Amino acid sequence: MNPAVFPAFPDLRCSLLLLITWVFTPVTTEITSLDTENIDDILRNADVALVNFYADWCRFSQMLHPIFEEASNVIKEEYPSENQVVFARVDCDQHSEIAQRYRISKYPTLKLFRNGMMMKREYRGQRSVKALADYIRQQKSDPVQELHDLVEITTLDRSKRNIIGYFEQMDSEHYRVFQKVANILHDDCAFFSAFGTVSKPERFSGDNIIYKPPGHSAPDMVYLGSMTNFDGVYNWIQDKCVPLVREITFENGEELTEEGLPFLILFHMKEDTESLEIFQNEVARQLISEKGAINFLHADCDKFRHPLLHIQKTPADCPVIAIDSFRHMYVFENFKDILIPGKLKQFVFDLHSGKLHREFHHGPDPTDTAQGQDTQDVASSPPESSFQKLAPSEYRYTLLRDRDEL
Repeated sequence: MNPAVFPAFPDLRCSLLLLITWVFTPVTTEITSLDTENIDDILRNADVALVNFYADWCRFSQMLHPIFEEASNVIKEEYPSENQVVFARVDCDQHSEIAQRYRISKYPTLKLFRNGMMMKREYRGQRSVKALADYIRQQKSDPVQELHDLVEITTLDRSKRNIIGYFEQMDSEHYRVFQKVANILHDDCAFFSAFGTVSKPERFSGDNIIYKPPGHSAPDMVYLGSMTNFDGVYNWIQDKCVPLVREITFENGEELTEEGLPFLILFHMKEDTESLEIFQNEVARQLISEKGAINFLHADCDKFRHPLLHIQKTPADCPVIAIDSFRHMYVFENFKDILIPGKLKQFVFDLHSGKLHREFHHGPDPTDTAQGQDTQDVASSPPESSFQKLAPSEYRYTLLRDRDEL
């Protein structure tokens, strides 16, 4: 048997072949696997990290893996520095303590982190290479718009919550803290900045941050804390940007539903700002202690006609207040009663105590019946939850548990 013979390539041809191979070989990156040993360091050092929480047995997770890897390759070419963007993953079966830490309730879940801080909104867009890459590009764009003339302030969209920072220099710790907060809260507020001679008229007492509330009637508010204290700046701006009463839309419905808290909703016509203001004031006055136990929301009657029909109401009946517990919907008897001290608060307490649920099925509690009046169970069919349908879909996720609210 004759030995194989390999023809010798001239040096020039070898070099050309290697060059072509290098040029046409795509950049590939290894998805970083996170565990209890490395997760804090990796996330803390990453400007932006997109983490895939998955389970190998979940078919949706299996479908996402190659897409996630290809998106990582695309982004790595655009942001080659090691810590600019990190694509990482957590095997939730192997590291259940991490899944519990980040309250993972479905597979796959894609969460965004900035310098170790988990963002409130997870990724819920299309699971395609282009969509994931576009999402990261958006996250890497500067969320702060520079003002080149203070006259531009008069053209701001006053339907939004606007935060304006006035700084002597861009290259300063004050601005770095401001920009870091803007990166986190840019979905909730519009951020603007001015520097040098442009900002000088507003810096009579040094660098400062101003909050301009929606509308033209409410006065501006000034941050009075330390400009280098990240926690102080973040907490102040978050308090201004994330309202106590949020609007629910079809775009954020899944996110709000997944928070797992019952909804107290005001249905109102879009132009009816008076009812919304009354509702906001009474929630702040009567229910501030319930923050974290129930979601305070308002909804456009025209857009959410279907939930209204569930409670036998139409847009003509608005404003209407209701609770959706993700099992049933309960109607507040009369919107005008919101001004009766303690009335709205009692409505929420009756949800927590189970009274609303009992009364739907069995009639008024004995304590609510006149003395000497006979009591008997009254069969009823309480309207089912309508907003539960906005929860994450079983056709898109593997859901780990069902809710069991009142």
